[in-house]
Amino acid sequence: MGKVVGSNNLARLLLNVDTTSEKNFAELVEGLGRSIGDWIKDHISGRTVPKPEIVLSRNSTSDKYIQVTLDTVQDRGEVFVIAVLNDATELKTLEAQFLQSQKMQAIGQLAGGVAHDFNNLLTAISGYCDLLLLRHDPADQDYADLQQIAQNANRAASLVGQLLAFSRKQNLRPEVLDVREVLADLTHLLNRPVGENIKLTQSIESDVGYTRADKRQLEQVIMNLVVNARDAMGDEGGEIKIKSELFAVKNSFVRDRATVPAGDYMVVRVSDDGSGMAKELQSKIFEPFVTTKRTGEGTGLGLSMVYGIIKQTGGFVFVDSDLGVGSEFSIYLPSCEYDPTENAVKVPVEKNNAVLETDRVVLLVEDEAPVRAFASRALRMRGYKVLEAESAEAALETLSDQDLHVDIFVSDVIMPGMDGPTWVEQALIDRPKAKVVFVSGYAKESFSAQKARIPQSTFLSKPYSFAELTECVQNELQS
Repeated sequence: MGKVVGSNNLARLLLNVDTTSEKNFAELVEGLGRSIGDWIKDHISGRTVPKPEIVLSRNSTSDKYIQVTLDTVQDRGEVFVIAVLNDATELKTLEAQFLQSQKMQAIGQLAGGVAHDFNNLLTAISGYCDLLLLRHDPADQDYADLQQIAQNANRAASLVGQLLAFSRKQNLRPEVLDVREVLADLTHLLNRPVGENIKLTQSIESDVGYTRADKRQLEQVIMNLVVNARDAMGDEGGEIKIKSELFAVKNSFVRDRATVPAGDYMVVRVSDDGSGMAKELQSKIFEPFVTTKRTGEGTGLGLSMVYGIIKQTGGFVFVDSDLGVGSEFSIYLPSCEYDPTENAVKVPVEKNNAVLETDRVVLLVEDEAPVRAFASRALRMRGYKVLEAESAEAALETLSDQDLHVDIFVSDVIMPGMDGPTWVEQALIDRPKAKVVFVSGYAKESFSAQKARIPQSTFLSKPYSFAELTECVQNELQS
């Protein structure tokens, strides 16, 4: 069953064979869901609906997908199956790109949602810890324990930040950067983690141009790649190379299921001569919790954070690796023109740090009860009169009293029912002079379109501390 009795030249070319004589069709192609023999049997017996199937060529040096359409004919009492072949490699490549994009988007949404919920929990944990620290003297025996809680809450917030980085929902502060200066500033920091048995070299072109990115996050990206390179080389040591160059992409190209548009790019490459990675691992190395390290040696979030930061910045990151040879990570960041006024340092306005007058009224809108309770206590301790609401609808009901004076709205962005910007926009119709502070476990950019409707507002990201909340409210009232 399935012996090939004849083929034309185009079919042999597609199958990458010189002859099909005396060969079984299953020797030439591989089914992607069931065996070729079973498929042919089902087709002849009529047990399956005739439709094209995608199979994989067994004789091609690279993956070649072939669409096969079967038809049955009879000749002199014998039943023959005619197989019509079409190259489907490009179709399968596009399908794989789409599926990978969907998978990364789904993982990103999951990571962002988990991070948002954890930020609410961490706000309450770190907030109540701040309140306890205020009631304890440093000489108190419990003070050190409370500091440990605060420090570990900050570590948890850092991990949550990595999840938000992957989901591209973290807060970035982009500025025009000269990459030469960034790498020069990092030199002394990079030499510490690599160790004495590893040589770290930099090769930077004299004119790599400028890019627009968050300096702190870009430094974190490079630091993560260097630390990963160090771990890949282990105790044997080796050399880590950092290269930077200006690269012109004249024609857009597709790589690793990403399309890089034409244009000028600032490219940073971090390479090592460590253990390298298998091909099957490279395709998923940027996914969260994927790691080549032993259990307990890493979170599996480092490279996913790199991926998220670079994508949120508008760039691309690729990996080239061979087992036993080493790996090279390449970062492509769009080049930009330098504007000397863009990064001008703003002179801070002197603020009065004294406790504000008690006649200042804050309307606090937060659906998470523990977060709302902490924020309310923190603001009251700074002398504010606080009105609480657990939802946008409850806030608008409170404001239905036209005689009620409110100086500032402090509102969560994402809530069940009406969201923060929507209810605030309605409230400002009757109270146009009220100040606004939005808080969220997501990034500021995730609701930039909504915030544009309320330009006089400011943003505070979760998890926030006692000092961050009270200072933000005070600064907004004094602005």
